[in-house]
Amino acid sequence: MPTLLLLHLCTLFGLFALLTFLALSSGDAKPHAGLKTWGRFSKLPYPGDKAFLYDNFPSDFIWAVGTAAYQVEGAFEKDGKGLSIWDTFTRGGNRMATGDVGSDSYHNIHADIRAIRQLGVTHYRFSLSWSRIFPNGTRGSYNEIGTNYYRTLIKRLKEIRVQPVVTLYHWDLPEHLQQSLGGWSNPELVEIFKDYSDFCFHEFGDDVKYWITIDNPFVVAQHGYGTGVVAPGIKNDPDLPFRVGHNLLKAHAAAWHLYNRHYRPRQQGKLSMALASHWIKPRRTRLESLRECQCSLDHVLGWFARPLFADGDYPPCMRERLGSRLPSFTQEEREQVRGTADFFALSHGATLSFQLINDSLKFGQLEDLDLRMLLYWVNAEYDKPPIFVVQSGWYVLGNTKTEDPKHMYYLKRFIAEALKSIIIDGVNMIGYTAWSLIDGFEWHREYGIRRGLYYVDFNTPDMKREPKTSATFYRNVIHKNGFPELPENRPAQGMFPCDFAWGVSANSIQVETTPTQFADPNVYLWNISNNGELIKLEGVSAPPLHRATHCADYATIRQQVSLPNVGVNHFHFSLNWSALVPTGDVAYPNTTLLGYYRCFTRQLAQANVTPVVTLWHHTRQRSNLPTLLDTANRWLNRKTPEAFADYARLCYREMGAHVKMWITLNEPNDEMVSYQEGHQMLRAHALAWHAYDREFRHTQRGQVSLALHMDWVEPAFSFSREDVEPAKRVLDFNVGWLAEPIFGSGDYPMGMRSWLRQLNSLELPVFNAEDRQLVRGTYDFFAMSHFSTKLVTHAKEDSYTYTEMLEIQHMIDTTWIMSPRPVVPWGLRKALNWVILGDFHYSDVPIYVMANGVQEDPARFKDSLRVYYLYNYINEALKAFTLDGVNLKGYFAYALNDQRDPGFGLYGQVHEEVIVKASLSNYHNIIQHNGFPIPGASLQQCPALPQPCSGCHILIRRPVVGFLTLVGSGVLITLGLIIYYTAKRHKEYY
Repeated sequence: MPTLLLLHLCTLFGLFALLTFLALSSGDAKPHAGLKTWGRFSKLPYPGDKAFLYDNFPSDFIWAVGTAAYQVEGAFEKDGKGLSIWDTFTRGGNRMATGDVGSDSYHNIHADIRAIRQLGVTHYRFSLSWSRIFPNGTRGSYNEIGTNYYRTLIKRLKEIRVQPVVTLYHWDLPEHLQQSLGGWSNPELVEIFKDYSDFCFHEFGDDVKYWITIDNPFVVAQHGYGTGVVAPGIKNDPDLPFRVGHNLLKAHAAAWHLYNRHYRPRQQGKLSMALASHWIKPRRTRLESLRECQCSLDHVLGWFARPLFADGDYPPCMRERLGSRLPSFTQEEREQVRGTADFFALSHGATLSFQLINDSLKFGQLEDLDLRMLLYWVNAEYDKPPIFVVQSGWYVLGNTKTEDPKHMYYLKRFIAEALKSIIIDGVNMIGYTAWSLIDGFEWHREYGIRRGLYYVDFNTPDMKREPKTSATFYRNVIHKNGFPELPENRPAQGMFPCDFAWGVSANSIQVETTPTQFADPNVYLWNISNNGELIKLEGVSAPPLHRATHCADYATIRQQVSLPNVGVNHFHFSLNWSALVPTGDVAYPNTTLLGYYRCFTRQLAQANVTPVVTLWHHTRQRSNLPTLLDTANRWLNRKTPEAFADYARLCYREMGAHVKMWITLNEPNDEMVSYQEGHQMLRAHALAWHAYDREFRHTQRGQVSLALHMDWVEPAFSFSREDVEPAKRVLDFNVGWLAEPIFGSGDYPMGMRSWLRQLNSLELPVFNAEDRQLVRGTYDFFAMSHFSTKLVTHAKEDSYTYTEMLEIQHMIDTTWIMSPRPVVPWGLRKALNWVILGDFHYSDVPIYVMANGVQEDPARFKDSLRVYYLYNYINEALKAFTLDGVNLKGYFAYALNDQRDPGFGLYGQVHEEVIVKASLSNYHNIIQHNGFPIPGASLQQCPALPQPCSGCHILIRRPVVGFLTLVGSGVLITLGLIIYYTAKRHKEYY
C-alpha cells in the first residue's frame, strides 16, 4: 500500500475513533457531556458558521446592565457604613488607589437612573454593600440609612420599569468578619451569611425577582485567599482556597433553602450563584488534549457548577489531581448543595485577563474568548439549564474617553455569539448583561482600565457621566432586539448582462523561452513485445527539422490556455518590463520573451478568451523597472515616464492585434509609493494612454486604463458623524489620490490638499497646466482591485495602529471572518458605489473589478472559504449592478493558480499534478448561469459566442506526428516526424 494512502487511512481511523468516543461520551456520561463541544464545533461548516447571523432574540429576552457596589458607590464611611475588606486592602501593600469615592453612585442615583433609562434595558444588576447594611457584618449593627439607599434605588428602578437583579455579595466582606473570624475561611460565616440574606429577602424581596447570592466564588477563593491578588489578599496556605470555596458553596445553599422555604411562595423570585469562566481550546485534536480542556473548565467553572447543577460533589478531575487537599461533602451536605440554583448565572469577558493568573490551570492548552462554545458546554454539561449571562464585556485603557471602539466591537461579538447560541445551537439562554453601566474602580487594576458604557469624569465634583459609543451601540441592539435582517443583508437574485466580462487574474504567467515540443532530436526503440517502453537509441539522431518555432511548441502555453475549463472569457496577467526591455531601450528588446508573450495572447484569443494585459505591476519586493532606470531614482527620474511610453508602444505594436484591454499600471496607489513617485506614475500612464489613443486605437480598437487598489474603508461608528469624515479622508488619500487627476478634475482631491496644508506639508506636487491637460481623461474604464474592508475611526486607543499623519486609527470588527484579512462582502458593493456616488462622482464610467480573491491554505483543495468568498462578493457585485445602477462591466477572480500566486489560486498543485479546487467549480457554475438566476424564471437568451477555429484544438491539445515504422527482430523502430502539410493547412493559427 502506498505510504500516502496509508497515512490518509490512519488519519481517518483516528478521527473516526475520536468522534466515536465523543458520541459515546455525549450519550450517557453526563456530566461529562460537555466534552463533545470541541468535536461538535470542529464539524460545523466553515466559514458559513462563522458568518454574521442576522436575527432577533426571543421576545421575552432579558437585556441588562450591571455594576458592583465597591466599584461605583463610594461614600465608604458615609452614613454609618462600616469598612469592608476592600477598604482595608486598598490601603495596604503597594496599592496606589482606592474605591473610597469610586463613581460616587451613592450620591448620584439620579444620574445612574438616567443612564439606565437611556440604554433601554429591562433589568439592572447591582450588588448590596454588606457593610453598608450591617456595618460589622451582623444584624445587631443594622444601619437604617444604608438600607434606605437601596430601597430608594429599587423604587427608582421600578418607576422606569426596570427590574432589579440583586447580588448579595460581590467581594466586599465586612472587615470586622475578616478580622474576628478569618472571613470565608471560617465555617461560621455560613450562618452569618444566611442571616444577612434573610434580612435582604425580607426588606427588598417583594420587588426583586432575580437574586445572585455570591459573585464569582472562584476569584473570591483562588485570588482572595490563594494568590492574594484581590481582597483580603491572603496567600500563605495553598489549600485554603478549597476550604473557602467549600464554605462559599454551603453559604449559598443555606441562603437558597431559606428563600425556597420562606420567601419563594410569596415573592416568586429566583436565586443562583454567579459563576465565571474562561474558555479553552486544545493545542492538538488528540483526546488527551480535549480531556485537559475539560479538566481546566472543571477546575474553574466545574468547581462550583457541578455541586450545584449535577451531583452535589466536586468534579472527578479535581478529586484525582487534588486528593485530600479538596474538602469532602457528607451525603447530607451533598443533598443540601445539589440543585440550589434556579438558573445558571454565567460571567464571561474581561475576567479572563486575571481569571487564570498563571498557566497552572490551563494544563498545556490555550485560553480563548469564545462565549458561544462556553454556552454550549454549559448547556451540554449541566443538562440545558436556563442560562443568564450576568456579566459580559471587555475593557479599554484608562485614558480612553467616550470613543471606545474596542469595547463596542467586543460587545457586538459577544452578543452575536449569544444569538447564534440560541438560534443555531438551541441553548436555553434567557438574558445578557453588559458590563458595566459606568466606569469605576476596577479591583486589582484600580483605574487603569475602564469597562463602563458611560464615561465617568473622576475629576468633576458630580462625577459627570457621558454615554460612550458602546452605549449607543447597546441601546440600538436592545431597541431592535438583536440584529434583524435588512434587505441589503439578503442575497440578491438576478443575472449580469450577456456581454459581462467574466475573468480570472494572475500577477504573472509561467514563461518558457525554449520550445519543448519537436525539439528532441533523439530516436527511440519502442519495445512493443514487452511493456511498450521507449528506449533511447544512443548515437542515433533524427535529421534536423528545418522549421521555425511555432506558438504550439510551448507546452506552458497549452497548459495555461486552459481557461475555458474555468468558463471565463477574459484573462488578466502582467508583463515583466525589466525582462522585456532589460536595458530600458526598446530598440533592444528580449525578442524571445516578446515572442512568447505574443504567442500567449494569440493563443488566448484563439480560445475566445480576451487577454487583459498589464504593462507594469507594482510590487513592494522589487521595482520591475529596467536596470538603468532602477538604479537612477526609479520613478523619480523624469525620463522614466517617457521610457514607459516607449515600452507601451512596443507592447501595443507586438501584441495589440489580440489584446483589446490594457492596464498601464496595476495598483500604483500603494502606501509605500511617495507622492512624487505617484506624480510621475500618473504622467507615465497618461503618456502610454495617449500613445495608444493616437497611434493604435483606430486600427486595434482596444481600451486602456490603470487599475487602482481599492479596499473599502468604513467608519468604525457608522452612527457617528465624527467618523464619517476620517473614512472619507482615507479614501481621498488611498484612492482619490490617483483617481481624481485621471477621472475627475485633473488635480489631486481638494480634501487631500487642504489636509496636507493644515499640516504645513509641501510633499504633494502641483500639476502644471501641461501635466493637468496630459493626465485628465486618460481612461476608457475604471479598474479596481478589491480584497477586503477596514474600519477607521478618529478615536485613539493604544491597542490599535494609529496613523498620526491622517489622525485616524484602523481597526476591524471582531465578528468578521479573517483569512488573514477580513472577509467583508458588502465592502465591494460600497466601493463600487463610491466610484459613481462618492465625493468625486465619476458618473457612468464602465467599471471592472480586476482582482478579487482571498488567501487560504494552499493545501485545502476543498477551499470552502474561497467558495464562500467568491459567491458572496459576486453577489454584492450583482446588487451594485441591479439595485444601485453601477455600470459594472466585468469581474475577475484572483488568482488562477497557487504556483504563481501562492494561497490565492483556483488551481492547486502537488508536485507536477494540477488540482482543481472546489472554488473553481463553484466559480464556473456562477459564470455558466451568468449570476444568480431567479428559480423558475425564463432562461437568459444570449447570442452564441464564436467558436475557436476548427482544427486548432489539435495543435493546442497534443503534437501532430506521423510514424515511420521499420520492423525487425520483433522490435519496432519509430521515428517521429512533423506532418508539415497540417501546419501549412492551419498556418493562420501561427
